Order: sequence, then C-alpha cells, then structure tokens
Amino acid sequence: MAEIVGAYFTSHVPGIGGAIQRGDQQTPYWKPFFDGFPPVREWLAAVRPDIAVVFSNDHGLNFFLDTMPTFAVGAAAEYRNADEGWGLPLYKPVKGHPALSWHVIEQLVADEFDPVTCQAMLVDHAIAIPLELAWPDVTEWPVKLVPIGINTVQHPLPSARRCLALGRSVHRALSSWGGDERIVVIGTGGLSHQLDGERAGFMNPDFDRFCLDHLAADPDALTHLSVHDIVRLAGTQGVEVLNWIAARGALGPGAVEIHRNYHLPISNTAAATMLLEPA
Repeated sequence: MAEIVGAYFTSHVPGIGGAIQRGDQQTPYWKPFFDGFPPVREWLAAVRPDIAVVFSNDHGLNFFLDTMPTFAVGAAAEYRNADEGWGLPLYKPVKGHPALSWHVIEQLVADEFDPVTCQAMLVDHAIAIPLELAWPDVTEWPVKLVPIGINTVQHPLPSARRCLALGRSVHRALSSWGGDERIVVIGTGGLSHQLDGERAGFMNPDFDRFCLDHLAADPDALTHLSVHDIVRLAGTQGVEVLNWIAARGALGPGAVEIHRNYHLPISNTAAATMLLEPA
C-alpha cells in the first residue's frame, strides 16, 4: 500500500522566485527565510517521496475571475510551468500521476465534492516555487504531481471547514490507493498578507502563530473562523491558509511537528515553512 510520509508547507510568493533568480538567498533581507529550508531538504532526502499531492491556488494561469472553480484536480500526464507576468524563469515540467489523480477525484465525488477535473493544466508559481525550494539542484523533479486547486481569489470562497473536509477526503483516497509509492502532501501559500487596497502590506504575526501552533495537533481550531474573519485577521491574500488547512486534512488524523520557520516580511508577506509527520 502507498505510504503518506508527511506534509510540507511553505509560502509561494513570486518574490521568492525573483530572489532565487538573482542569487539573493544569503542577503540580509532573504536569509532568514531561506535558512528554513536545509531541514526541509534533509527530511525529503530521508523520506524519499515518489509523489507530491499539492494544494495550491491558481493565479489566473488556468482560471480567471469569469471561470473560477471552487476546487479543481489535475489529471494530466505532465504539467508545464508558465509565467503569469512576473518575469520569472520557467521551471522544469512535472510528471503527473493520472491514475492516482482519478482515484482522488472518484473519492472526492463519492464524498459529495464536485471538483473540476483538468486533463490539461499549467503550473504557476504556487507550485513551481515550493518545488524549487525543496529540490533546488535537481535536473528533473523527483516526484510526480497530483495538483489540487482551491479558490482563494473570487468570492464566495470555500470555508475553512469545507477545505479541511476536502483534505480528509483526499486522505481517504491516498490511504486506499493500492500502489507502493511514498507520498508527500504539500500546502502552499500565505501566511498573512494583503497586496492591495487600504490595508496593502498588512500582516498579523499573532494570527499566523495561532495557525502554526494549531495546525498539527488541532486543525479543527482553524475552522471556527469564517472566510470573512480570516480576511480580516490575515489580509485579502491571507486566505491562502485554506491550502494549508486542506493539506493538513490530507495528512491524516494525527500529526507531529518536526520543523518550523517563520519570518516577516518577504515581499510584504509573512512567510512560514513547516514540516509535519503522521503521529
């Protein structure tokens, strides 16, 4: 049977890609963020995942405001990276795992979710940057990708409770998958930040730490807030924490924290990195 080896969570703002492109990882501004990744890379080298199930949000590359699904699952044989206008370099394409994707889709539908199924999907910075942070020196990504997209852009947004339930449905699918692969779950985005409007530059370390402190042992604590509460506490783009909540659900009922890094600001964003293993 397949094994879920753990979960990796990280911010994905395009500024990270720019810092990598410029070689700014050890500059005073960026070093506290990038210093959080040697433990991530060591852990991944030890657990050797074959598949990455990644919860992220699309930024207009596949879907725009006129066609924005609440949940979308990729079922392609390959996912190519494209730039949404940030001027980032194009990253390596990622091989897919269509059979597992369809298994996940079937479980979600059985659990009364209605995901959009994408047999062709592009990968934007929300997936490409976390992969680059995890495996910076490889010529080919060592994992196959099952991408799961969550709408964090166009209201109405799914609730935190609904996203946790989505993740738990994905966990049931992964637990019943008959292959022998090792699976890492990845949640990308956040944490608190707002890029526009009167509160542009808003960050909330207290809320961020609340999320980080409860993610492993009590993820349901994160579901008591409405989406509007999350926007108020975390900023307009801080709702990307929904990706983390869904990924936590996919890990399974029990989890233990093995690594955490938190720093602000990077590109007007409170940035966090975390590793969890099944309890």
